[in-house]
Amino acid sequence: MKYVPDATADQKFESDNTVDRVTVPGLLSELDEYAVEQSLQLKEKNADPESVTVTALTIGPDQAADAIRKALQMGADKGVHVVDDAVAGSDAPATSKVLAAAIEKLKGDGGVDVVVCGLGSTDGAMSVVPAMLAERLDLPQITLASVVESQGDQFRIKRDGDTATEVIGATAPLVLSVTDQSGEARYPSFKGIMAAKKKPLDTWSLSDLGVDASEVGLDAAWTAVESTEARPPRTAGEIVTDEDGSGATALVEFLASKKFI
Repeated sequence: MKYVPDATADQKFESDNTVDRVTVPGLLSELDEYAVEQSLQLKEKNADPESVTVTALTIGPDQAADAIRKALQMGADKGVHVVDDAVAGSDAPATSKVLAAAIEKLKGDGGVDVVVCGLGSTDGAMSVVPAMLAERLDLPQITLASVVESQGDQFRIKRDGDTATEVIGATAPLVLSVTDQSGEARYPSFKGIMAAKKKPLDTWSLSDLGVDASEVGLDAAWTAVESTEARPPRTAGEIVTDEDGSGATALVEFLASKKFI
């Protein structure tokens, strides 16, 4: 899951055109809350819920721990926070590399059956990290699920397209991503908020994961933002009157000039 700048706050960029993730207030990406919810549901539906551990994993600055705490308050069992200055400016390939290394490290703690991701981040909105994770981990992927069904290690999802709905199945271990149609994310209860304070939250660096700093960060990125500019202020709208019966014609001409029709 990802710690992202609050969409209601004033967004800023650093001098190198990377997103300011330190001084701008941030939070757990709303789209990733659905991934947390589906993870918790998988645990609750398991025949032995106590045997299942839901781990919330994120990469980001110190403040990104807030996103993990939100997941712990929702019901996740433990958190892992990858913090390293060298990660700043990483693009999707580098992000997937670090996440995959962290998941491999978690495997040593007892194995990982399902990696659950959100639809995409609300800041980058690329939606490619789940597929990259599956490739790096050599796992099958079932992505963009609006409905998730499971029985044992068998999973089946529904993926809604523009003209049809696909039903896709796979056997765990696997990588799964879910959309905002998969089920409303729960709100942390008071009990959950208090319980989260006692749950483990591990902090790892790149050296803990065996990832070379030269392979991540802005200098290693395959993509870069060349320039940014502020969105222009909203202008007053154009009012179409119909005093002489020409309103419909004027409206059509306006829409046609903007290429809306």
